[in-house]
Amino acid sequence: MSIIKKGSASYEGLGKKGKGHVSTETGALDNQPYGFNTRFEDGRGTNPEELIAAAHSSCYTMALAFALEGAGFKDGNLHTSAAVSLEKDGDGFKVSKSALTLKAQVDGIEEDKFKEIAMGAKENCPISKLLTAEITLEYTLNK
Repeated sequence: MSIIKKGSASYEGLGKKGKGHVSTETGALDNQPYGFNTRFEDGRGTNPEELIAAAHSSCYTMALAFALEGAGFKDGNLHTSAAVSLEKDGDGFKVSKSALTLKAQVDGIEEDKFKEIAMGAKENCPISKLLTAEITLEYTLNK
């Protein structure tokens, strides 16, 4: 089984002067602005690192919720935030880290069992796996 979800981005102009827009197929993001000012300054809009942080925190939280249920726990509340680091890397930049911070309340769980399940969810969450995945690229250059 393969589920495919889509997002798209455009960038009008080049470099710092360019302005971009990002969208998702569901419309959750619809031509949301992004660019140099939203990534490196305090501009209004989003940026790739913020989107990765939202994706990682939501994926991890769902993975943990299902893992806890699978281990027999019936009720709880989970809140996860992710802080994605963008660092200078030679002439460019790299995303170097996604730091997850979890606040949880799970009825009837012992701390050792919670830690085991929480760490397993971190390793097995699809976005955690993506962040170490092979990246492929197909392109068409119009001249």
